[in-house]
Order: sequence, then structure tokens, then C-alpha cells
Amino acid sequence: MSLRPAVPGDAADLAGLWTDVLRRTGPEDQVIDMEAVLARLSESTDERIVVAEYDGEFAGAVHLQATTMSALNLEPVVRALSPHVLPRFQRHGIGSALMDAGVTWAEELGIGHVATAAVAGSRDANRFMARIGLGPYAVLRVATTHAVRSRLGAQRRPARSSAGGRQLTQVLAARRSLRRSRAGAES
Repeated sequence: MSLRPAVPGDAADLAGLWTDVLRRTGPEDQVIDMEAVLARLSESTDERIVVAEYDGEFAGAVHLQATTMSALNLEPVVRALSPHVLPRFQRHGIGSALMDAGVTWAEELGIGHVATAAVAGSRDANRFMARIGLGPYAVLRVATTHAVRSRLGAQRRPARSSAGGRQLTQVLAARRSLRRSRAGAES
């Protein structure tokens, strides 16, 4: 097994590996997206993609980014995004090697934290991350803009006037009083 920086010729393999985390489009467009990402990374000193090969075959990859914990928390961190290993190469130490590449780069940069993101539904990936010491920090939730807008609209309640609020309070008090009087009559 060996690790190396991604090259433009890896775009199709990376698109196939990361199809579940890429933009929801056809395979051709996902390859074009990966080509654009690789072109951008060739100019970057803060990001890289590390590719794992097993017996000369593409086996997995991880996207590494030196950044901050969040836009508000400026603690430096190396994010190891989407560490994926092809199913036929799992349980060969490739995932550990990819994460080790992230830790090594963080140490080289003097960064004291490593973070990752795994697909929420991937039990194996999340268990692996927990085994190597990565705990939950935040939950990233995603929905379409339309879905959030429709749910926000459904949660809005029409504003009541203060007179309407007093009227409701009086109705509820009358109901409670009626229940008490019925309960007393039955005893």
C-alpha cells in the first residue's frame, strides 16, 4: 500500500469513490467537478487530496484542508474530509493510512487538532472514527432551501391580539371549572 498526492488523471476514480458526497448529477458532471477541484488544489497550499493505492490499484482517498475549526472558532484544524476506501480494499489498513496522512500533515503544520466528516448513515465509517479517537463535535444537517422554507412557513402561527389571548384564557378556565364541578358531583 502506498500514498501519493492526487493528480488530474485521478478525477474519474475520485468521482466514483465519492459519488455519495458529490453534487447530485450524472457521472460525467461529477468527473468534471473533480477535475475542477483538482485544478484548484494544484494552486493551493492549504488543501490536498491524498490517494491510496494497493498493489498499484486505486484503493481510496481523503481530502485534507488546513483551516479553522469553524467560521467562528479560529482554532487551527486539519479537516480530513470524506476518507473513503473502496469496498474490496477495506480492512487492509488503508483508512488508517489515510487518516495518518492527515495527522502527519497537521503535525508538520504545527496544528493541534484533526477533524473529519463521515456520512451520517455510514455506521462502519463512524465506528472507525470513534475507534481512532475522533469524537462528535457538531452535527451538520442539510436540506433543500425549499424544504426548509416550507417547514418554516408551517411553523408560523398567526399572531393573536391580546384580547383574543384573554378570551382563550377565559374559555380554558371555564372548562377547568366545569370539569372540577362534574368531578365533585360524581363523588
